[in-house]
Amino acid sequence: MLIDLKTPVSDLQRYLFTKGWLQENEQLLRTEKPGEGNMNVVIRIHSNLRTFILKQSRPFVQKYQEVKAPIERVDVEYEFYRTITSNTLKTHLPEALAFDKNDHVLMLEDLGLCDDMTFIYETKKVAHTTIGKLVDILKELHKTPITKDFPDNYELRKLNHQHIFVLPFLTDNGFSLNEVQDGLQALSEPFKTNENLKKVIGDIGEKYLSSGQILLHGDYYPGSWMTNNDRIHIIDPEFCFAGFAEFDVGVMSAHIIMATMNFEYLESICDLYGTGLKYNLVKKITAIEIMRRMIGLAQLPITRRLDEKKYLLDVAQKLIIS
Repeated sequence: MLIDLKTPVSDLQRYLFTKGWLQENEQLLRTEKPGEGNMNVVIRIHSNLRTFILKQSRPFVQKYQEVKAPIERVDVEYEFYRTITSNTLKTHLPEALAFDKNDHVLMLEDLGLCDDMTFIYETKKVAHTTIGKLVDILKELHKTPITKDFPDNYELRKLNHQHIFVLPFLTDNGFSLNEVQDGLQALSEPFKTNENLKKVIGDIGEKYLSSGQILLHGDYYPGSWMTNNDRIHIIDPEFCFAGFAEFDVGVMSAHIIMATMNFEYLESICDLYGTGLKYNLVKKITAIEIMRRMIGLAQLPITRRLDEKKYLLDVAQKLIIS
């Protein structure tokens, strides 16, 4: 059963009824797109009793269908939700209502009228209280007990590894940065030809592919942070795996820095997180995430002048090879 926004409501009604996922006398009314998504098909369902979310993975990235991706990623996301035991953390996550392993369909609680936090790239500011909440959620997540049989999510990590640690730093990766912004290709060349820089990035990439002991979100950035008034919710943990805490903290720090253009947030976020972090590793992950978002294929909805991007890239390079 393949579902998307074009699937007739009657077909969805029959599918969900067969699965036993509908409440008594529940009738589906309409579907809509709940927001911008990259990896999976995501649909909001309106019934006469409630709204909920259906999420289905395909053997490719939904937004870039020429990019193959493991279809089991939504299975891993379901295991993530099943693993969470902290009631405090559960208040920040949608509830997993049901899962169909055969068709890779996940039924989730609808968080309602929320906005993702990609708006911070344009407002260029983030409240200190918001940063504190995001760090607290991450700390709580990293305390989650996990068993040895938690999915390693290795196939999706291999894909992500290419887009974080490899492809952005190839001189010929088939992606013209001038199509993003005139002059960006030339700006990127010194970083793509710096072998010392690429050696350190490669070593950290190998660490990313290794196994660890801490449950990570794996994609802890503004597109996964949802706000509703002063509440914060976290979504899309399909990149989750058991790894090292510095990865999540570094990715978060990178996006706060790119939004605000202020590298002082690196130290303040680490201070908020507290003990147990290897600061040198956090700063390198932060810098790699900044560089791959500036000159890689996974571009952000962010507008910065070339001189601003050069500043971010120059400081990031120093953080990596210092």
